[in-house]
Amino acid sequence: MLRGLEIRDMLIIERLELAFHPGLNVLTGETGAGKSILLDALGFVLGWRGRADLVRQGAQTGEVTAWFDLDEAHPARAVLREAGLPESDELLLRRVNTADGRKTAWVNDRRASGEVLRALSEVLLELHGQHDDRGLLNTRGHRDILDSFGGHAPLLQDTRAGWAGLRAAEKALRAAEEAIDAVRAEEDFLRHAVSELDKLDPQPGEEETLDSQRRMMQASEKIAGDVGRAQAALGYEGAEGALSDALRWLEGVADRAEGQLEEPIAALGRALNELGDAASGVERCLDVLTFNPAELESCEERLFAIRGLARKHGVEPDALADFADSLRARLAQLDDGDADIERLQADWRVAEQEFATAADALSAARRAAAERLDTAVRAELAPLKMERAVFTTQISDDTPGPEGQDAVAFTVATNPGAPAGPLNKIASGGELSRFLLALKVCLTEGQQGITMIFDEIDRGVGGATADAVGRRLAALAEDGQVLVVTHSPQVAALGAHHWRVEKQVEDGMTTSTVVPLLPEERVDEIARMLSGDRITPEARSAAQALLSG
Repeated sequence: MLRGLEIRDMLIIERLELAFHPGLNVLTGETGAGKSILLDALGFVLGWRGRADLVRQGAQTGEVTAWFDLDEAHPARAVLREAGLPESDELLLRRVNTADGRKTAWVNDRRASGEVLRALSEVLLELHGQHDDRGLLNTRGHRDILDSFGGHAPLLQDTRAGWAGLRAAEKALRAAEEAIDAVRAEEDFLRHAVSELDKLDPQPGEEETLDSQRRMMQASEKIAGDVGRAQAALGYEGAEGALSDALRWLEGVADRAEGQLEEPIAALGRALNELGDAASGVERCLDVLTFNPAELESCEERLFAIRGLARKHGVEPDALADFADSLRARLAQLDDGDADIERLQADWRVAEQEFATAADALSAARRAAAERLDTAVRAELAPLKMERAVFTTQISDDTPGPEGQDAVAFTVATNPGAPAGPLNKIASGGELSRFLLALKVCLTEGQQGITMIFDEIDRGVGGATADAVGRRLAALAEDGQVLVVTHSPQVAALGAHHWRVEKQVEDGMTTSTVVPLLPEERVDEIARMLSGDRITPEARSAAQALLSG
């Protein structure tokens, strides 16, 4: 519930503080006195998008503060928790606008974004009028309104999930078909390339091994002679024989050398072992260097074939095996493609059925909600002197999407037998006001803690009809809080609390203020609304009659 509003240096308001109450609060005043400024200021502190030039001329900043009472179950508390803002029984909103357009907001003395303000406004206030900006006159918003009235959030969630699943299945199927088409376009190349790679069967590291063998064989003729001579020098006719003789001679006299030859004999034994290892290594080298010229030719042919295939496919020689695997995988994709397509088509059919089931359930719920809404609106139209009018929620087929498969439009016929049409094209100004009032009453039924503001909702009606509108607003305010900006004396007389908006000019500066009216002052204000600037005794008497009910 809105408890207060403080405005500083906004438009033509220098400073103003208002305290609102439960029940029906009415604001009256002459045209141009500044009633719309109050709504502009309230919309500003709630983050609504509106006019930019709000700061009063000559001021550096403009500021609006609004405070609300919140009960324990008020939905605004959930918004505060989600935004990480402190909760209390009182919600304090403050927003400052500088002359150059910069805006800063606080919620319970914590900095907050305009997005948070707007989220709070959704659960704090409902603004209604002939130029309603919440979608009643815009058919694009009628489906959302009907879903809100019907409580279709779970069904909408299922439908959106079904649509997302269907779109994902379609995307997967389309991607698989495109991939198979691409593979099929190069099938001949793939099969030839795989056959060529399979025939060669290159292995990782093979290119380096072949290159080393080739270089060894090419160098063998140059080094084989020296290696052979080294083998002879190390053999029995050379170093091995000499060392063996030396060892034999020393061992023959060692027992008479008093231990002096033990170390030399051991060293010679080690030398003979090392010499044997060296000779074995040289022998193995000679075995390698001894090759058939055909081996060199074969080595070179395979080496050049591997390198040529690598250049052909633009990969490193060691990557040929992995490249071959990738080509085989693409061929397998083609060979297995029909089975994959069938599986994905089956997935798509399942997703299509799931979406259709969810969308059909939502459509059925919408049709049922439309009947309830039509019945509720008809019940509201009767006390508003429109018992012969017909309100119909039309549901037709629409292109399927995440919100289902229905188009929704609110239509009216002001007289039986007359053609139905959109609200803003069929209804006159006064009729439109009453249709909007009836519809808004139905849509907000059951909402707790919301302050409803009606901006000249009674425009275009008078007499008994205006009285009917006022009584419906008063009844609506019995369980909550309603603020009405009105030019109708019948509506103003039914208010529990009454303010008059006044405009003053002092020293060439225009300002607007709001004055709470005492009972006797209300008589004069309603008399003014009845008769104009000159209040006659008859007008005052009529005003007293209205106030007495």
